[in-house]
Amino acid sequence: MPSRKRILITAGPTREMLDPVRFISNLSTGEMGYAIAKVAHARRHPVTLISGPTALQRPPGIKFVPIVTASELKKACGRAFARHDVLIMVAAVCDFTAAKMQKHKIRRIKTKQIRLQRTPDIIAELAKRKGKRRVIGFCLETRDWLGNARKKLAQKNLDGIVASYYGKGAVPFGAGRMTAAFVDPKGGVYKVKNKPKRQVARALLDWIEAL
Repeated sequence: MPSRKRILITAGPTREMLDPVRFISNLSTGEMGYAIAKVAHARRHPVTLISGPTALQRPPGIKFVPIVTASELKKACGRAFARHDVLIMVAAVCDFTAAKMQKHKIRRIKTKQIRLQRTPDIIAELAKRKGKRRVIGFCLETRDWLGNARKKLAQKNLDGIVASYYGKGAVPFGAGRMTAAFVDPKGGVYKVKNKPKRQVARALLDWIEAL
């Protein structure tokens, strides 16, 4: 990306509502996606940030689109994708949502089964119509992090994927440091170890420019 590119970034978790006050979600804080958005903006790339619920402030000077659910994220990405040159899909999309959201609070009873269904694979659907756009994915793994990243890279037709590992001594959530591997379709792997997320964001944008 030696010249200015229109970059679409997603960040944070999705919340999949079970009833009006309960939801399924994950530990994503949005820190990584927001860091990438800030660094890209500082490099004078026009940036759109689509974000799930976080405690972070909106980055100034960046077009901001708030969402809550995977369905809302899919719609927002579908509307914005055609107007951008690069998609960096950092958002931690819940894999499952309630098959039917209850209209009222679910009462506490002895047993209650809640039927779930899969949420859409947003990045895979967008990558099918990417054309000349670059589509970069993220994945968090608890085992075989590079192997699983390579599988997702190929299965979803991505131009690159950022893998991070969650386990003992490795917690990539929040504002702390992060170890990640950038994997390209030719099998190349570039690792950043125990770096602040702002620094990871800089390395990521440098890597995307070189793809």
